[in-house]
Amino acid sequence: MGTEIERKFLVANNSWRSDIESQVHLMQGYLADGDRATVRVRVAGDAAYLTIKGPTLGITRSEYEYPIPVADAQAMLRELAAYPTIDKMRYRVRCDQHRWELDVFAGENMGLVLAELELGHEQEAFERPAWAGEEVSGDPRYYNVNLARNPYRSW
Repeated sequence: MGTEIERKFLVANNSWRSDIESQVHLMQGYLADGDRATVRVRVAGDAAYLTIKGPTLGITRSEYEYPIPVADAQAMLRELAAYPTIDKMRYRVRCDQHRWELDVFAGENMGLVLAELELGHEQEAFERPAWAGEEVSGDPRYYNVNLARNPYRSW
């Protein structure tokens, strides 16, 4: 079984930009959004994925991800997405022994910058960089499915 253990932070400043290792443009939409699972389709550069995620319990949830043809993913985003598509640039930045993913949102979520850190277990120690502001791991407004349903700019 796939498991995602993730901490999420607002980004306090742009000092992370000097440490970018890679970047990719992401377009994603939700095909199903329920109490037991969400189903997401994502185009990430020249790759695409179908992802099924279970409910979040603390900072942990089940996650299953499968590669799919890009053309199929693009068609699903156009024809099947339940909400407007999430548009963001994802930057990977290394801090100490961990790789952080920073999402700079566009469109209706423009102005929002989130940092995510996947961990091996819930109690794993990590260095918190100066640009990592308020932790929002437990705030459901910042779940991507909720940003699709209720975009940041409408708060």
